[in-house]
Amino acid sequence: KDGRVTGQVRKARQKLGMIFQQFNLVGRLSLFSNVMLGALGRVPGWRGFFGIWEPQDKAQAMAALHRVGVSDYAAQRANTLSGGQQQRGAIARAIVQGAKAILADEPVASLDPVSARKVMELLVELNQRDGMGVIVTLHQVDYAIRYCERVIALQKGKVVYDGPSTGLDTARLIEIYGPEFEDAFWEAKA
Repeated sequence: KDGRVTGQVRKARQKLGMIFQQFNLVGRLSLFSNVMLGALGRVPGWRGFFGIWEPQDKAQAMAALHRVGVSDYAAQRANTLSGGQQQRGAIARAIVQGAKAILADEPVASLDPVSARKVMELLVELNQRDGMGVIVTLHQVDYAIRYCERVIALQKGKVVYDGPSTGLDTARLIEIYGPEFEDAFWEAKA
């Protein structure tokens, strides 16, 4: 109302975690402090402002950092971490947030292949083990096939495929993206 965020909107936002291509961590803060920001939606504003966290919130943040494999970097400034470490920190922040669903906007686009694999495996784990809904935008078709159960393929802003990733064989991908897709796909895999 009147440009203000209502309690109802705040509660809805708390249930939706965002993971961005560029991580959106505060570079000058420690990784731990960045992960603690996930708790802001459920604590009084003054506590968040002053960084006064309950012991159980701190324990949850450390558990999330451990789960994603970066607890050794908790005290390190976010801007000194690798892209993969920062992205796993962003996932830990969504865990601390208590999100029921995650929107991940090209979460592996700026990562090396090993870090990208770790991030995609974490997202799959959150979906399968925790029951968290995960929607991922990707340009890497091979990642969509390997890690996603359902794929929605777009071409020129229109849905051209909506179905299981197992339905995306080479012939179907050429039908969707054109004959040059096969060459580009196999060059990228080489």
